[in-house]
Amino acid sequence: MKPIHNLPSSMHTPVQGKIILDLQNAIRLRALELYEQRGRKNGYHLDDWLQAEAELTQRRTKMVAA
Repeated sequence: MKPIHNLPSSMHTPVQGKIILDLQNAIRLRALELYEQRGRKNGYHLDDWLQAEAELTQRRTKMVAA
């Protein structure tokens, strides 16, 4: 997995950058889990990413709202 270096300029602090990178890494790992659960069938990488992103951002939203 390649690290992401082209982060938006709107991220002003190292803490904000770390949070974004942590979320992206968590999404990447969950997307990989979904890929493996499907038997490593190619062609669904965007679906996997979007599902992982939805799961993790929904979970974080619930935690913040609580």
